[in-house]
Amino acid sequence: MRATAFSGRRVLVTGGLGFLGSTLARRLAGEGAVVTVADCLLPDGGGNRFNLDGFEDRVDVRLADLRDADTMARLVAGREFLFDLAARTSHAGSIEDPIADLESNARGHLTLLEACRRHNRDVRIVFTSTRQVYGRARSLPVDEDHPLHPLDVNGIHKLTAERYHAVYGPLHGLRSCVLRLTNTYGPRMRIRDGRQNFLGEWIRRLVDGRPLEVWGGSQRRDVTFVDDAVEALILAVDDAACGQVFNVGGPEAFTLREIAESAVACNGGGSYEIRPMPADRTGIDLGDIVVDSTRLRSRLGWQPRVPLAEGLSRSLDFYRRHRDRYA
Repeated sequence: MRATAFSGRRVLVTGGLGFLGSTLARRLAGEGAVVTVADCLLPDGGGNRFNLDGFEDRVDVRLADLRDADTMARLVAGREFLFDLAARTSHAGSIEDPIADLESNARGHLTLLEACRRHNRDVRIVFTSTRQVYGRARSLPVDEDHPLHPLDVNGIHKLTAERYHAVYGPLHGLRSCVLRLTNTYGPRMRIRDGRQNFLGEWIRRLVDGRPLEVWGGSQRRDVTFVDDAVEALILAVDDAACGQVFNVGGPEAFTLREIAESAVACNGGGSYEIRPMPADRTGIDLGDIVVDSTRLRSRLGWQPRVPLAEGLSRSLDFYRRHRDRYA
């Protein structure tokens, strides 16, 4: 499946005013898809109306909460593709308010699947999960068969939603695919803090002329530019993806210190400070975590194409121009 094949097709993107959802919506609308996005604009979320700047007349925006069964029933009816991207992403936030995280990251997706079961069993579904479901790696790189042992409430709820999508296939005939994303970054991500991912806060600090705070520094990570993640989403509606789980990881792994050094270089200046891991993060830090995306590459032909330096440069350029929209 390629983006051009979506021309004239009816698509729903939940979380569509957020970072990844809006980037996907823009891509599909640009290819001629009939795109509706649903977002409840949580105050502590990443939703931002400016994310669809220039596409206001090409994307239908609905303010809607996944937990609202009646609204979800209306929105899924007649859709050919559903990209289920709505989520609370903060791991620390899930510990501060686990009930709110449960409502958004588990119950909301169950409500959405029930709407599909009752009103549109033919829709193709792609759900975005997280590599956080693996917990600390027993070996690297981590493939999809690695034991699942999330370390925080957010990871537990994302894994719960994964299971809902998995069982609704054999139970009710729904066709869905799960993508486990890792450190996706790029234009339109939340940067006012590190609650979406650490790179958002780092980029804000560089644009604002402040030093980066690197906690630890030796942990290895792979990071994925948003355009590469969107390509994975598009490919995941293929017949070969139904009922499958795929890792979506970056082209190579770096230590946090190396990522910081690259970010400073791409910014043309700046600095970073190595600091100890805060005590409240030690228990949920994954240490080294690098995923194996071989299954996605071999079965669907996905290939990450944006190297770290290019992705960081494009991100920094975007926020230099639009910093005031992401305060």
